[in-house]
Amino acid sequence: MRIFKRLILYVSLIALSACSNGQEEKINGVSFVASPNKANQSHVTPVVKINANYAAVMPFGFIKNLEHPNIIHNTDRQWFGETRAGAKQYIEELRKQNIKIMVKPQIWVWRGEFTGDIMMTSETDWQTLEDSYTSFILEYAELAEETKAEILCIGTELELFVKYRPEYWTRLIKDIRSKYSGKLTYAANWDEFRRTPFWDQLDFIGVDAYFPVSEEQTPTFERCMEGWKTHKAIISKLAEAHKKPVLFTEYGYRSVDYAGKAPWVSDRSMDQVNLEAQVNTTRALYETFWNEDWFAGGFIWKWFIAYDKVGGEDNPMFTPQNKPVEDVIKTYYKQSE
Repeated sequence: MRIFKRLILYVSLIALSACSNGQEEKINGVSFVASPNKANQSHVTPVVKINANYAAVMPFGFIKNLEHPNIIHNTDRQWFGETRAGAKQYIEELRKQNIKIMVKPQIWVWRGEFTGDIMMTSETDWQTLEDSYTSFILEYAELAEETKAEILCIGTELELFVKYRPEYWTRLIKDIRSKYSGKLTYAANWDEFRRTPFWDQLDFIGVDAYFPVSEEQTPTFERCMEGWKTHKAIISKLAEAHKKPVLFTEYGYRSVDYAGKAPWVSDRSMDQVNLEAQVNTTRALYETFWNEDWFAGGFIWKWFIAYDKVGGEDNPMFTPQNKPVEDVIKTYYKQSE
């Protein structure tokens, strides 16, 4: 009996210590890119091998141009993974290996124009866009509830839409909560998040974390750490002001020269492969944020389902797959389990 009582006390002390330190499981996530094909366990196993515990599943809607108010979504003209049925199938496969889920519906503007510049020119078009976006996002709020997804991201990099229609977003959040019982975030661009007006209505401050940290051709780890100081102070101050954890809804660097200078750039003309630049910038991000109590974690950009056919040491794009940086991710994700 005495041993049993001591055991109960020991367990209680551990629980109390965890609560007092505010420690929760870090979100060690990947952005699981939509594909024309169904997912299977061979696509999920590499996610598990890097010690990820979350995946962002990303169905898409499409707009003709920045002034067009109608969002086309969930059609047979889209890739399988971009549709509701595809997103559900991906979630089901990921769940088989205990991967938690953020549903992150996104908009693609024709020719890849920046979604933050979506801007209507009349009140009629704004109202049409609002109706269309509501239809789009509530479809995936219902899917998130159906699949018990842990997080729903209600939008990605929609700065002007948010800026000029803030009342709409307040109504939308209420509508979403009427259909979905999990946690909510919004993916604000790195230069947008300070102006996002509705953080108090969400569960996470979401940031697509493409902050510039170094202008060096091969940014050193030390220079990147220095480059993060100003950004980190701003981010942590916002977390404190709203009493909300910060989630990097996207983060990552390309394996190219000057990877830390303008990390958001995906221009294919930047093709000088620099694997060391990707390693140093990524490692500095982990060292800067992953041990902070106010930081929830993040989703590496981007992770393709066909692991054996992507990335590699001659690839200059974002994916960490089959590159040295993959071991960096694996190490830090293991440390923060």
